Amino acid sequence: MKGRYYLVAAAFLLVAVFSASYKAYLANAQTERPRSAGPSATPSPTPTPKPAPTPDEENVVQHVDTELVNLNVRVVDRNNRPVNNLPQSAFKIFEEGQPQRIEYFSTAEVPTNYTMVLDNSGSLRQQLEKVIEAGKILVNNNKPADETSIIRFISRDKITVEQPFTPNKSDLMDTLDNLYIEGGQTAIIDAVYLAVQQVQDYEKAEKDDKKRRAIILVTDGEDRDSYYNEAQLAEMLRESDVQIFVIGFVGDLQKEGGFISKSPQVKAKTFLERMAEETGGKSYFPNSVGDLPEIARDISKELRTQYSIGYLPSNEKVDNTYRSIKVVVDDGPNKEKRIAVTKAGRTAGAVPLPSTSQQTAKPKDK
Repeated sequence: MKGRYYLVAAAFLLVAVFSASYKAYLANAQTERPRSAGPSATPSPTPTPKPAPTPDEENVVQHVDTELVNLNVRVVDRNNRPVNNLPQSAFKIFEEGQPQRIEYFSTAEVPTNYTMVLDNSGSLRQQLEKVIEAGKILVNNNKPADETSIIRFISRDKITVEQPFTPNKSDLMDTLDNLYIEGGQTAIIDAVYLAVQQVQDYEKAEKDDKKRRAIILVTDGEDRDSYYNEAQLAEMLRESDVQIFVIGFVGDLQKEGGFISKSPQVKAKTFLERMAEETGGKSYFPNSVGDLPEIARDISKELRTQYSIGYLPSNEKVDNTYRSIKVVVDDGPNKEKRIAVTKAGRTAGAVPLPSTSQQTAKPKDK
């Protein structure tokens, strides 16, 4: 009987222990149950940004800054005498035949930057002393704000800036005194081309749009050794604001031409005249070296008695096309004819220089 009692008690004890253990298990399972899986916590990949849409070319609005076209204008009568003190209302400007509105007008004397480009080849041996004298007359007439440079040239490999731009008259006089004749084939086009480059580079450094810019070329006019040609020079001159004044000693060149060709003298004179006319300058052909002092005084006066006129072109396209320019001046009293002289045209936009390994003019070591 006792044995049965012990068995029953042991059974109840096992049941109680089992029940307590099971309840503890259930409680522990509810406490430490893992969270529901749900959506993945892995961050979603960042989408690759799409490139901004490129608008059609036809919908692009291009803003073009139209630059003022500056003209230096000389006015003369039928006898080539200067006509000064005219009002703005007396002038009309046409580009490609279309009238343009004048935005800037001045009769005031403005500072001048000019380069003397002097032929020192053997063909000017007899004239060099008078050329130096004429150069000194020009320098002596310089005003305090004027600046002058001097380029000496012979052949294409002998083009040197003897004196960079300076207002110092003493330095300029010394440079003129040190010029000398040297043998070689004359390279006029190259010398003028590089002189224009020098003026433009100096202009960019100064950033003074109101200064007048000029080249005074002294030569016999016969080019024999230039790398550049007349067409390349003409293209560059159209883009520049440089006037060219020419003193041409063409008298010693051969006067007779071939059966179908012009004489060297006629070719030289035509070339020099065209260069001066297209830039609004002036050409002189002295009969003797004795004419040089008066020519120098006349050039000095011409540089300082001009009208400065600016206009914004109505055709704003920058397409590297050539645009002809014409300035018309009202007649004077009694229908006296007045003639405006300025550059013949311009190129609309920058003109890249021809790709070449040609030398550039550099200051000569002193």
